[in-house]
Amino acid sequence: MITVERLSKTYGSFRAVDDVSFACRPGSVTGFLGPNGAGKTTTMRIIAGLTPATSGTATIGGHHYHDVPNPGTQIGILLDASAQHAGRTGREVLTLGALAMGLPSRRVDEMLERVSLAPDESRRRIRNYSLGMRQRLGIAHALLGDPRILILDEPANGLDPAGIHWMRGLLRDYADQGGTVLLSSHLLHEVEVIADELLVIGQGRIVARGTKAELLRNAGTFVKALDQGALQRALREAGIEAVTSGDAGLRTEASPADVGRAAAAAGVALEELRAADGAGLEEMFLQLTADTQREERAAAEPVLEGVPA
Repeated sequence: MITVERLSKTYGSFRAVDDVSFACRPGSVTGFLGPNGAGKTTTMRIIAGLTPATSGTATIGGHHYHDVPNPGTQIGILLDASAQHAGRTGREVLTLGALAMGLPSRRVDEMLERVSLAPDESRRRIRNYSLGMRQRLGIAHALLGDPRILILDEPANGLDPAGIHWMRGLLRDYADQGGTVLLSSHLLHEVEVIADELLVIGQGRIVARGTKAELLRNAGTFVKALDQGALQRALREAGIEAVTSGDAGLRTEASPADVGRAAAAAGVALEELRAADGAGLEEMFLQLTADTQREERAAAEPVLEGVPA
């Protein structure tokens, strides 16, 4: 079990992680979501003992990472797939890991097979690996000691669709066998299909948490009419605020029943009326993390002539 309590990290006046608390339980995949720069990696580095916290605690099974004996056999970590010795082969990297953990050499072949790195690929220098191959090797190294906890930062980067499907299946099976998974990403869809619980972070703070169903309960209603202008007027007159959503529809925090009554009272014919689904969850994610979305900041900041971006 991973337990984070009131965790904060500051760099000068910048607060990268701000009073973050959560727990990741055995048998579940916890999706850690947020834009680039929102605090995901810093939080995971603190959990892994690579970055000291300014305040608060992060423990694994009740212990700080540095206090865990032979940690690779209990906690598998992948924070940067490119942080591997470029001159070594994939097999050499895993062999050194096995030696350091006191594992039998057969574990190397077992892990290479598990992540689908062929014998000829395992003998290549890592400098000649694609990013997807480095991700597979990094996951193999994280699994090498047969740990009960996995901490993975953006593990799908560089994987093709088949590779992402493979990774989802591997992590789902791992959790179903009692393992604990903390999986970070800035891509909602990549995580929501396998995560049992979602944590959304923005500007260093947890801004939402819960299962997909729990978060969707607050995602509101999607509605689409033959006459969108008439629908907008009907909702406005009923005191219901709505915003434009994908596929030429509207999304509102009001319930489908309230929206339907407002449209019926105004004689507006509806094409679609339903609780917001994955699209609603994506919009909610973007709204909750809007302050740390790079595109939003760029649009809001003035451009100064002669000053590089």
